[in-house]
Amino acid sequence: MVTKIRRYVETDTGHRVPNHKSKCRHLHGHRYRFEAEIEGDVVEVTGVSDEGMLMDFSDISKILMREVHDVVDHAFVVYEGDKQARKALEHMGNEHRTVVVDFIPTAENFAKWAFDQVEPHITSTYGNKLRLVAMHVWETPKSRASWHK
Repeated sequence: MVTKIRRYVETDTGHRVPNHKSKCRHLHGHRYRFEAEIEGDVVEVTGVSDEGMLMDFSDISKILMREVHDVVDHAFVVYEGDKQARKALEHMGNEHRTVVVDFIPTAENFAKWAFDQVEPHITSTYGNKLRLVAMHVWETPKSRASWHK
């Protein structure tokens, strides 16, 4: 039987959806929650630190912090094709942290991006067939997007 676990990090991140029909076309931000869902077999190797676990939650946190949180927290994520927003952000110079991406920064696209950042770092140390199965991105308490492989 397969076991699943989840761990998340939160970021304060700005973005805009340049072609949106409503208010999301304006510069704004969210308290995002990036939640990794991992499945595999429980480690059965006697005496190791991860015995009885899939993966130590603190190890997942380290990966999420390095690969997601530290990249987009307190930054403005802007689509490379959004010339208007990029021009406005350039005027702020070094006073502003901007992350330019090759996708429109929607929750759906953030979910795939975060999955791609985290997946290579979820590895089985004890042959317990670990794999990242989904990344869930909460944009608001009522709105979540998920990307599954």
